Amino acid sequence: MEIGIDSFASAMYGDNNTLSSVDAMEQLLQRIEFADQAGLDVYGIGEHHKKEFLDSATAVILSAAAARTKNIRLASAVTVLSAADPVRVYQSFATLDLISKGRTEIVVGRGSAIEAYPLFGFDLKNYDALFKEKLELLLQVRDNEFVTWSGKFRPELNNLPVYPRALQEKMPIWIGVGGTPESFVRAGSLGLPLMVAIIGGQTHRFRPLIDLYREAGAAAGFKPHELKVGLHSPGYVSNTNEKAIEEYYPGYSELWTKLGLERGWPPVTKAKFDGLIDDLGVLIVGSPERAAEKILLHSEALGGVDRFTFQMDNAGLTHSQLMNAIELIGTKLIPLIKG
Repeated sequence: MEIGIDSFASAMYGDNNTLSSVDAMEQLLQRIEFADQAGLDVYGIGEHHKKEFLDSATAVILSAAAARTKNIRLASAVTVLSAADPVRVYQSFATLDLISKGRTEIVVGRGSAIEAYPLFGFDLKNYDALFKEKLELLLQVRDNEFVTWSGKFRPELNNLPVYPRALQEKMPIWIGVGGTPESFVRAGSLGLPLMVAIIGGQTHRFRPLIDLYREAGAAAGFKPHELKVGLHSPGYVSNTNEKAIEEYYPGYSELWTKLGLERGWPPVTKAKFDGLIDDLGVLIVGSPERAAEKILLHSEALGGVDRFTFQMDNAGLTHSQLMNAIELIGTKLIPLIKG
């Protein structure tokens, strides 16, 4: 199993939220560089168009990281494909693939945050239709130097070339999903790797959806080893369980209570948090030993997971705390997972 971190490039964390955007970006790049040195497998950068995040130009951040790293894979987490031009998405990440010497991956999705749609002039009524059409085009562009294509939401392409070409012959394109059954089936039917974002509740409840993915993939002729499953969840690793909870809970509670006001979720309570860090709960918070134990439990519950990524740096944690977490993941957690 691969282990990594996903970041939303938060501009508001630690130090009473007084960090400048310049310093926040520099510290993020330091963390990615350190994650590479510590032996983590992948680092992903999300996409948002909000004041509190700096990740609106994902490929630019990853390109800066590529110049400072050697081995770690660099991915989006996720690219809001529905509100983007697939040709430009491919070109940006193909360029990143050249800079990183073949370490690039794209995770595409419709986006749980919807601010990109009005910003770029797209109608939310076409939320799924946009994604379906643009995913088809992105796959064609990835697989063919010259593309002939027509659709509803973008001008047609008539045997036009798209450059530059990625170093990887088939640059990995994952589908990022939440809880919509149709999205799991679509990923399986296309034989694309699946990144499941589980951010609340109990992880094992997603097993029927992942079974749908595997069944759809098998029906489409794909073999089990071709149907990779990744799991993305909030979490944090510190030296002990008690220290991890002490450091993580205040910022987590503040952030998710704020998000709840926007999305209709109830406020976070300590009792609810305690339920989320138990064996069945989604949060991976604790010592390296506890975190490894829960990751393996979740993998077993979902029928096997090929990749796990922590969502870590938007819960009020300081740069030093996050660097310590990366060191613990690389030196203690990963050896427990990989043996």
